[in-house]
Amino acid sequence: MKELLDKLSSYNLFNYLLPGVVFVALAQKLTKYSFTQNDLVLAAFAYYFIGLVISRLGSLFIEPFLKWLKFVEFADYKDFVDASKIDPKIEILSEANNSYRTLTALIAALLILKVYEQAGRFFPWISSFSMVIVLFLLLLMFLFSYRKQTAYIVKRIKATLKR
Repeated sequence: MKELLDKLSSYNLFNYLLPGVVFVALAQKLTKYSFTQNDLVLAAFAYYFIGLVISRLGSLFIEPFLKWLKFVEFADYKDFVDASKIDPKIEILSEANNSYRTLTALIAALLILKVYEQAGRFFPWISSFSMVIVLFLLLLMFLFSYRKQTAYIVKRIKATLKR
């Protein structure tokens, strides 16, 4: 377990594991749902996965929504790549920026869970389909995450090759 934790980058800790742990702790306090795991190894992987899902919510929904609102504005990706070569601190700032986006998504996920809990009171049939709904939404989210990551890689290659 120690070797595994040693291999986790600060990005993995602050954008996946920490949000997962915080979500599990707050969800138990704020809702009837409990995602707590008693086995330490299972807990580490479960909380990491929950944090990964929260991070993807931030990337796929929070970020585009805030861009649409003009609340945030991004630099051209080629400029980001070029500037990062000159100033390595930009990568660190970008990592911190992603942490804030993930924490925003964490709060949104808790609100969504609370709304889902309340919806179950008015529409009891929702509980019958919970697992199917969650699996379908996860499938869609990771498909779109895959597409976004592939586009990100292509942009980085093009920016690096300066086409």
